[in-house]
This record gives sequence, structure tokens and C-alpha cells, in this order.
Amino acid sequence: MRMKTMAWSVMLATGLIGCSQQGPGDQAQTADGGGHDSGKATIGLAVSTQNNPFFVELKNGAQEAAQKSGDTLVVVDAQDDPAKQIAGVEDLIQKRVAVILLNPTDSSALVGAVKEANAAHIPVITLDRSVSGGDIASHIASDNVAGGADAAQFLSKQLGGKGQVLELQGVPGTSAARDRGQGFDDAAKSGGLTVVAAQPANFDRALGMSVTENLLQAHPGVQAIFAQNDEMALGAVRALDAAKASAVLVVGFDGTPDGLQAVKDGKMAATVAQQPALIGSLGVETADKLRAGKSVDKEISVPLKLVTRP
Repeated sequence: MRMKTMAWSVMLATGLIGCSQQGPGDQAQTADGGGHDSGKATIGLAVSTQNNPFFVELKNGAQEAAQKSGDTLVVVDAQDDPAKQIAGVEDLIQKRVAVILLNPTDSSALVGAVKEANAAHIPVITLDRSVSGGDIASHIASDNVAGGADAAQFLSKQLGGKGQVLELQGVPGTSAARDRGQGFDDAAKSGGLTVVAAQPANFDRALGMSVTENLLQAHPGVQAIFAQNDEMALGAVRALDAAKASAVLVVGFDGTPDGLQAVKDGKMAATVAQQPALIGSLGVETADKLRAGKSVDKEISVPLKLVTRP
């Protein structure tokens, strides 16, 4: 009886030790973070926010790819807070994940966290947004500059090569906001458009609505709005409906389900559609290639498509 009691004590202690390997809120992971013995890996995904449908699709694409390959994906959500994301990346480093997939909240603020991962010999792959320093094994994203240019060229054609445009910008400091703005602004100028005002709305629908309301009061004669993501574009649509200015053309970016439906319904003129699920799945596939000792491209471009009403 005593021997049986001791055996149960050992089993219980072992189970508690095994459970202690997981942090609160994290998905289940193997005891050895890299999973090298089994040929599978525990991969970390540090996502900027899951309050945006685009990044939910990105995460889902990564999870599906991980399930197919037998890997374990540990997701940490920064909720658009750079400090929280830094802590999340540091937690992934402590867990000794095999690779970190990073969708940064801020391209500059996450440099230090990337360097910490470099020092721990954990490869970092950036998704959708780049970082401004550190050693990145691969960057997987759409060509945001080209996408911004596509939006401007579409509006220039719709407006006959002349018109006043408002621009809703994304989160300041992110590469996506910078690149989309650069592509749009350059092509708008060459296409005869005038950007009369540009203001951040942080990729947020509610903020997109309020910023648009304010900009419409200051610039009532605009013919179009370019929003650097669909969430802000949908907010702009609400503001235009309230102002009874439905003739103003709205172009978004991302191709989220809500954005595509708004184009179909004629509420948005177009959206530059990305493939967030593909970005996520390519992240996992690239991580597995790195673990297998295979070479990967430093830049992996995911195709874009301008979607207009049928």
C-alpha cells in the first residue's frame, strides 16, 4: 500500500511539472519547445491584435498549416500594445520555441525583442509588417507600395484624372501604413489627384468613422476617400451615410469579408485584397524549412488583387 501511494505521488508530481510548462492563455505546447526529437516544432506567433478580422484570418491560416504539419502553434496577442507584444515575444523566448512568427505592432519598438530572439538563436520571421532592425530570417507580406498605387490608379481612372481625396492612415510607425501611404501618394500625384487631408485612424473602424466625420466638415467637396485598411473604409462609409454623401468613392485595403461584402453591395468602390490566411500559412511553412536547414527567401511576396463591384 505504501509503495502504491509513493507511485501515485511520483505520477502526480510529474504531471504537475508537465503542466507548469504552459503559460496562462497559451495553447498547448510540447515539453521541448523546439520539438527536435519528434521532427515537429513548437512555433510562436506574436500577433498585433485579434480585434481586426485581417489578423484573425492570418492567425487561422497559421493554425491550419501547423495542424497539417503536426507543429504546435503558441499565439500571443498584443492587443495593439507594443509593450505587451515585447513581453509576449520574451515569453516565447523563455519557452524556447523553435521559430517566432512576428506581426509587429510597431516596426521600431519591436527591434529590441527581435535582437533578444537573435541572441537566443531563435529565428524570427515577420508577417505583413516589417521591423526596422535585428536579424530577420524572412519577411512575408503583400507589396503594400504596389497596393497603394493600385488604389490611386483606380480612383484616378474613376474621377477622370482629377479630384480631391481624403486619406485615412493606419497605425503610425507600422510598415504597412508607411508603404501603403507611399504607394498611394506617389500614384495619386502622378494621376492628377490631390490629397487634401491625411490623418491616422489606426486601422480601426470606429476611429475611421469619427476621423472621416471631422475631415468631411473641413473638406466637404471631396470626391473620394482612400483608407489604408477595410476597417477604416467601413467606418468612412458610415460617416458618409450619416452625411448623405454616398456619391463619394471609398477604396479600402485588405479584402476582409466585411470589406468584400461592402464592395459587392456598392457601399465601397473597391478594395485592394490581400490573402492574410496565406501569409500565415507561409509563415509556418517557412519556419519548417528553416528548421530543416533549407534556405528561404529573405522576402516572400504574396499577390494582391484589386476587387471592384461585379
